Order: sequence, then structure tokens, then C-alpha cells
Amino acid sequence: MEKVTGKINISQSVFSATITSMNLNELIKKSNKTFLFTILVLILSYFTYFHNYSNPSELFWDENYHVSSAQKYLNGTYFMEPHPPLGKMFVALGEKIVNANEVDNQFISTDYARNLPDDFSFAGYRFFPTLFAWMIAPLLFGIFLLITRNHLYATLFSFFYIFENAMIVHSRSSMLESTVTFFVCAMILLFLLLLKEKIPKKYRLYSFLFGCAFAAVVTTKVNGLIMLLLIPAFLWGIKLDSRRTVEFLAFQTLGFIIIFVGVWHIHFALGSTVIQSLPDGGYYRASAQYKNILTEGKNGSPANFPVMLRDSFRFLPHYERGVPKLDLCKEGENGSPWFLWPIGGRSVNYRWETPGTPPVYKYLYLQVNPVAWLLAFMGVLVSACLLLGSLILPIREKLKYSYPITVFLGMYVAYMIVMSRIDRVMYLYHYFIPMIFSYILFALATMEIENLAKWRISKRMKTIFLFVCSIAIFAGYQAYRPLTYYEPVTDEWMKEHAIFRLWDLRCVRCDRTSPLVRHTCE
Repeated sequence: MEKVTGKINISQSVFSATITSMNLNELIKKSNKTFLFTILVLILSYFTYFHNYSNPSELFWDENYHVSSAQKYLNGTYFMEPHPPLGKMFVALGEKIVNANEVDNQFISTDYARNLPDDFSFAGYRFFPTLFAWMIAPLLFGIFLLITRNHLYATLFSFFYIFENAMIVHSRSSMLESTVTFFVCAMILLFLLLLKEKIPKKYRLYSFLFGCAFAAVVTTKVNGLIMLLLIPAFLWGIKLDSRRTVEFLAFQTLGFIIIFVGVWHIHFALGSTVIQSLPDGGYYRASAQYKNILTEGKNGSPANFPVMLRDSFRFLPHYERGVPKLDLCKEGENGSPWFLWPIGGRSVNYRWETPGTPPVYKYLYLQVNPVAWLLAFMGVLVSACLLLGSLILPIREKLKYSYPITVFLGMYVAYMIVMSRIDRVMYLYHYFIPMIFSYILFALATMEIENLAKWRISKRMKTIFLFVCSIAIFAGYQAYRPLTYYEPVTDEWMKEHAIFRLWDLRCVRCDRTSPLVRHTCE
């Protein structure tokens, strides 16, 4: 055995060989098995994410903003918004396709929708965000299958996402997180496929699709820019092979440009009508050049694209200056500091109502599955220990997965560092992207550990461990299910399930008990 001291042994070739060993011929031979397990993942995630997604038929959280933006697209209204356009365009496209409402212009004169008509339906507005949330499950299954080469393991690792309450409740809405997370997972899957692909045509195709997915990420939410780190990580993984590097950069850049420019051009072309009741007389602080473009009806001209893009980028910092900072002493504050996210803090009460006589209430709560959340964070910690151990301890055997552990742990840490530097109020769902990284790190750590003290960890023991974890995850999902699907609970039930005070999970009439809030306000 090789003795490693004083440095991290990345072993890109070991991991690449592991990925490559599951070639297309092997996949073809196992196609029936892959198909059946994929169907199982799709069925399970359908019932947790997609089934009956249009309920409750009321606005909650940022749907007030995004439904209003979607109606502006449907009616050709000019507007600016802090988020890039793709996610909101999918919200509008869903309503265009499903056509669940006869009238779709109630909110074009405001940026904040309220007072819904009695017969208003969310079937269209929530369609694509919820569909993307459902489709994340098979993408993660594919990622875990490439890592483990084991269909059962890939399915059990997928339970982390399929039965995660906070992701479910937030994704069953006309919001943006499921859309950006879908394309994040697509990038990761393509990253793994590119590492092992030897056929030039497929390598170029994957590179092109990687660029398309990256453009879709950054045209949905700005925090998706963390995925830029996958590009140098990939070049490191292929050891800067000149031919593969040039082809990857060329084709992924082409894909990125096509989608990025295309999305923004459609956004500009659709918005031609200025409504004076909107901010700044309907111009949203547009420059004189942009105002002239709108007046002359030339917003669809490619020649004016640079001016319109420049003004749109300038609007983001202007909007961010108006966003309040986190204030844990403020009554009704829903935000949370970044260091609470890995342990599920803080929960957010999106909506509540009394279906009958108090103390019975229905809640739509951004509340984590504590088992999935805890195991995922353990995956981060164990991965860090494995990597640091290979650096400072005389390890006899190389880490087989040190390269992907380094990549995803590095991206996780980088994301959290960036979030720690942001002053504006942030929320628990801003942790969804690194949460995906933590799922992958848990899988990698599980596959990496083969010895524990004096005991050899057999495949059978790993299988039993994963079954136990999956059962516990499902139990956690069921425990907090009422808060995910707007089912009635009592005040006593809420108190019994508020097992961790830093969550700040509480009934509507109860006092805040978070020790962090009380300490901060003293």
C-alpha cells in the first residue's frame, strides 16, 4: 500500500476510472434495471412533489411577485425585477400552456399581486416550477448511479431529496428555487458524464449542454453563479488535456451564449407596453436610451440588446439597496443567518388559516426534515474529515473519491463564505443549492469509508445502513407532513414537533422561543 503524508492525493484518475467503468455497454446491459429504478424514483417523487400541486389555491411568500411578473409577460408589459428572467418566464409559460384562467391581467399594473378572484387557479403558474422539482429526483438518481454504480444505493440516496419537507413545500409554488436547482443538478450530471466520456461527438454534445445548463442557472437566480466553479474543477479533473480542454471550453461557451442571449432577448422583446402605475412611471429607472427604445417600439431589435442588458444589470444593485438587513429582534422576522442553515434554521411560516375552531390551524411551513438535514450535514463534516485526514495523517490507502469530495466540498464552502459576506436578509431556502452538494458528499463519504476503527465495512453493512437512513428519512417526512401539505394540526402538536429551539418553529399564537433571538435582543 502507498503511504501518503503531507498532501492531499486527489486521484482524479482513480475516480475517472470508477466512472468510466460504467460504460454505455454496461448501461445497455442493465437498461431494464435502470429503467425500473428510475420509474420507482419518478413515482415516489410524483406523490411528494407533483400530485395536487395547485393547492392551496392561495398566494404565499414570493408568489405575489412572480405571478405578477408572469402576467406581465403574458400581456407584453415592460418591467424590471431583481431576479434574472428565465424562472419567471417558465411561470408565465406554464399558465400559457395550461390556460387555467380566462383572465390573466389582474396584476399587470402592480409588482405585488393580492386579492385573487374567487375562481383563480394556480395550475398553470405553478406547473413548470413543480415539474422541475419532480424531475430533479431522476437527475439526482442519475448522479448517484454514476457515483455508486449501484441502482439500489442510487435510489436510497435519492430519498434525501424525495422526502425533504422544506424543498417540497417551497417547490410546489410559482417560485424560482426548483428551476435553478433543476439546472444545477443537470450541470452536475453532465460534469460526471464529461469526466468519463471518450467518444468525441458525445463529449462535444455534453459540453454544449453543460454550457446551456449553466446559462439556464444564471438566468434564473444570481446565487447560481457558484456553479461557475465546476468549469475549473472539470479542467483540473481532465488534467488540462489540450484537446479536451479546447473542445470543452468552445462548446460549453457556445451553449452558454445561445441560451443566455436568447433568454434575455425574449425577455426584452416581450416587454413593450409601459404602465405608468408601475415604479418610476413604469420605467424602473431605465436610462434615457432605454426609454427611447421603448417609445420607438424597438425593444425587439438585437442592436439595442447591449443597452437593455446594461440597464437590467444596473437595476439589481439598486433593488438590493432597498432590501432590509437581517434583524432577529424585529417582530415577524423570517430571515436567518447563514450559519443556522445547515441545522435547519430558521423555519418560515408561509401561510396559515383556521379551518374550524382554534386551536386547530392549517400551516404551510418551510420546515426541514430533521433526519435528512442532519445526515446531509454529517456528509459535509465526514467528507471534510476524510479530506483533512488524507492531508495530515499517514493514510495507508489513497482516497478513491478525493477528487469529487474536493470539488463538492470546495463548492459548498465557497457558497457559504459568499453568503456570510452578504448583508441583506437571507432565508433558509437560499441553502438549497449547497444542500444538493451535501447530498452528494454524503454519498461520496458513504462509498469512501471501508474501515471503521478495527472493523471492515462490507457492502452488506452499507446496504443495511442506507436502509436504516432511508426509513428514518421517510419517518421524518411523515412527522412534518402536515406542515408541508397544509393539513390541520393543533397548538399542542406544534409544540411537540418544535424539537429544536433554533428552528423557531411555533404556532401562530405562541411566543418565540429561539435562544438566538432572545440573546440578540437583550
